[in-house]
Amino acid sequence: MAEQSSETKTSNAMWGGRFASGPAAVMEEINASIDFDKKLYAQDIRGSIAHATMLAEKGIISQADRQAIVEGLTTIRDEIEAGRFEFSRRLEDIHMNVESRLAALIGPAAGRLHTARSRNDQVALDFRLWVKEELQRTETALTGLIAAFLDRAEEHAETVMPGFTHLQTAQPVTFGHHCMAYVEMFGRDRQRVRHAMEHLDESPIGAAALAGTGFSIDRHMTAKALGFREPTRNSIDTVSDRDFALEFLSIASITAVHLSRLAEEIVIWSTPQFGFVRLSDAFSTGSSIMPQKKNPDAAELVRAKTGRINGSLIALLTVMKGLPLAYSKDMQEDKEQVFDAAESLELALAAMTGMVRDLSVSVERMKAAAGSGYSTATDLADWLVREAGLPFRDAHHVTGRAVAMAEAKGCDLASLSLEELQTLHPGITAGIFDVLSVEASVASRTSYGGTAPSEVRRQIAWWRARN
Repeated sequence: MAEQSSETKTSNAMWGGRFASGPAAVMEEINASIDFDKKLYAQDIRGSIAHATMLAEKGIISQADRQAIVEGLTTIRDEIEAGRFEFSRRLEDIHMNVESRLAALIGPAAGRLHTARSRNDQVALDFRLWVKEELQRTETALTGLIAAFLDRAEEHAETVMPGFTHLQTAQPVTFGHHCMAYVEMFGRDRQRVRHAMEHLDESPIGAAALAGTGFSIDRHMTAKALGFREPTRNSIDTVSDRDFALEFLSIASITAVHLSRLAEEIVIWSTPQFGFVRLSDAFSTGSSIMPQKKNPDAAELVRAKTGRINGSLIALLTVMKGLPLAYSKDMQEDKEQVFDAAESLELALAAMTGMVRDLSVSVERMKAAAGSGYSTATDLADWLVREAGLPFRDAHHVTGRAVAMAEAKGCDLASLSLEELQTLHPGITAGIFDVLSVEASVASRTSYGGTAPSEVRRQIAWWRARN
């Protein structure tokens, strides 16, 4: 029988004496996760330093071994960050790669690091730490996007534009009010991020394989050292839980849907047919054959990222749906989905924040479009209720006849004469013309959360105090 390579021997030694021969090539291929979980190196080393420190404080390992372990782990971290570390697929994952290198650096003391822990609670810790840090980055990115919208909303608190339902002109609103709709959406996303950080703020380390450990460890000490609120309370749930990853992906998916809706509006608004906004060359591309084209590719790519992020959520939900307690190797499939979604979300948030700050708004095109489609019809109906005393359903009927009259004449409602309007209802007076302009319409919508510029500014101030 051929001599095994030293690397294979090392791999088998890491597994222990139960396995006498090396893994089959296909097993090695399907089992290895180092190609992607090396992203967890900083969290793995941080967790191991905290664990070793606790073991030494509890007298489970010596202070000398603890010192050697910390120095060795620090060296490994420096090697990885300098690009000098050689990752091995035969060592399967980041944990074994680090432990193997630690043994080469400090000798037998490295073997004491794994006392009172398992790879099950170790990976749960590393992954939880990584997701926590990613949520913090997402919170910062969302805060930046909200700030960009608040600036645009303040700038355009009085800029009139059409509000749409079914993508049909419905009522006049202001562009500032439209921007504030996205502030609310991304504000909810940020609140979900904050809730998720509260939910995962428990330390898994010390749960060991699934049953805890007989060593006299201090899980509260390691939790505090790693910045967690407290340790988890059930060792079985601890190693089998990936709710924190699912919650991150759920938040990422909802946020991506919001980004995609915004991207869709930017794509529509930047067409010559709308002409509401224009993106600079920084967020546009040209056509290889049509020299007149300016394509909103950044917005389109943000829109496309949503499918990728949503797919990651569905993939991990499907992985987890049939797993018995506690840990199963299926859960190795969790990280690639989260890493990919996180990368896509970071990029999409950065691109959208740039686009919101970059886009030029055509105030005149928006104003012209705001009066199209008889957008002040509801204002006419409301006036009939307030001033002429009609029940709303009757006022709705009269207004519909007014729209039909204007449509037949090829004009807007404000261009109908008083005499023409009075043929529809004798209670109509000249005061009706005070509400038929788009400016008067938006100014009248002063209900809390409405589109009136005064109300938009009130909501901007509320958000600025909290952003």
